[in-house]
Amino acid sequence: MATRVAAGAVRLGEGSLAEWPAGVAAVIVLAAGGGTRMKSAKSKLLHQIGGRSLLTWALDAAVSVQPERLVVVVGQMRDQVEAHLDDIAPTAIRALQDTPLGTGHAVQCGLDALGDVTGEIVVTYGDVPLLTGRALTDLLAAHREDGNAVTVLTAVVDDPTGYGRIVRDGEVVEAIVEQRDADDDQRAIREINAGIYVFDADTLRDGLAHLKADNAQGELLLTDIVAYARSIGRRVGAQIEPDTWQTMGVNDRVQLANLNREMNRRIVRDWMLAGVTVIDPATTWIDKSVSLAPDVEVWPDTVLRGATTVGEGAVVGPGTRLTDVEVGEGAHVLRTEATLAVIGAGATVGPFSYLRPGTELGPDGKIGAFVETKNARIGAGTKVPHLTYCGDAVLGEGTNIGAGTIFANFDGVTKSQTTVGSHSFIGSDAVLIAPVAVGDGAYVAAGSAITGPVGAGELAVARGRQRNIPGWTARRRPGTASAAAAEAAAAALGADGVTTPAADATPAPTTPTTLPAPGSPAGEAPIPPATASKE
Repeated sequence: MATRVAAGAVRLGEGSLAEWPAGVAAVIVLAAGGGTRMKSAKSKLLHQIGGRSLLTWALDAAVSVQPERLVVVVGQMRDQVEAHLDDIAPTAIRALQDTPLGTGHAVQCGLDALGDVTGEIVVTYGDVPLLTGRALTDLLAAHREDGNAVTVLTAVVDDPTGYGRIVRDGEVVEAIVEQRDADDDQRAIREINAGIYVFDADTLRDGLAHLKADNAQGELLLTDIVAYARSIGRRVGAQIEPDTWQTMGVNDRVQLANLNREMNRRIVRDWMLAGVTVIDPATTWIDKSVSLAPDVEVWPDTVLRGATTVGEGAVVGPGTRLTDVEVGEGAHVLRTEATLAVIGAGATVGPFSYLRPGTELGPDGKIGAFVETKNARIGAGTKVPHLTYCGDAVLGEGTNIGAGTIFANFDGVTKSQTTVGSHSFIGSDAVLIAPVAVGDGAYVAAGSAITGPVGAGELAVARGRQRNIPGWTARRRPGTASAAAAEAAAAALGADGVTTPAADATPAPTTPTTLPAPGSPAGEAPIPPATASKE
């Protein structure tokens, strides 16, 4: 028989379920280590790659072999790990390894939680995030086809330093020798143990009972069961996994970063093959849980996280991070930070926009430069173009919010809502002091501070009258450059107080400084150009 090599890495879920082997009695996931080399107050298993914890990736692979029972062996930082299990695998059995006495002891703890189990037991680890369900099912299929008592997943690497070596007699595995226990010939072996096994339950149980801590580590090593199985005449086989990334674990943050980079490379590649344009895969990060439609464009320095979805033809980036955001078809999102927000079809956002949770931008709407929104429902076609804070607000359709507008929603104790109707116009530098409502088709003059309701079709002006004080600079700022400029300007005035024009200058047309209000009765004070707004 030729050395068995797995077919290669295939994403979990590919192929029909009928192609996959029938279920096993149990999977034991070893998750008791402290991860001291991570130097973290957080359990190593809770650190993430691809938007998921290491433990989540491990359990996703484990369930592919359809176990009747799933056991997670916990130990150090168990409170954190068990709390996480409550979220991701609440039905998993928890087994405690209270004292770290080696991998053999950890598996014994898991087996004790199963009781009098028979059949096949798969053993894997909680810190091997690139391991796929396909690799485990191929391992199980090889175990059954060859009639093995033990089948181990292996890899052939250029540098095997630190790994247990696979010692073979032809196609049969005779032993697994740890680095510290290996002689020179054994250390030259490049086939390594990935630490992932399928066991016959009886062989596993008997082998665990015969383990001894007579090794350099002083621990009960699961690898010694291979030698035990051979000593009683049972067959031990190996399945070489050609995708060595699937066999790599995480022990420190350097390895975490390397595996995260490789996981992201695979995710981005899959999306490109599915019809998404990624301008620069090296600077684009996409969580596994993100969903992208065909013909989406993702520009450099973009991060898509959580449950983010992007509709067909939308353009995201550059310089954008979206977390749990829904982006509609044909929308454009540029240099934006957004969380728990909805961006409608054909809408535009950015640059330098900040969409906080609860933001809903309607179809063809706009949130522009240096705009922050929070709990804001913004209607179809409504524009909030720039330099605005829009919090706790409901805006109708087709409304324009002028530059520098502030929705003053917080009085120091409570937050209140502002409502602006459809096809209304809020002038630049206005302050809408909640709770307040502006009706449909209403106008608010630039620079106004609105504290009361504005009815449909009304113009609200709420600002002090302008007052000019002649000669103030000369009196209050003598000796300054401002005073000198004012003195020079005064000297250029004629006796009638009008600036004397140059001989060849064309007289400028005069423009009234105020405009009469349309329909104002005679004698009514003129209303200044109050609704000026920079869109």
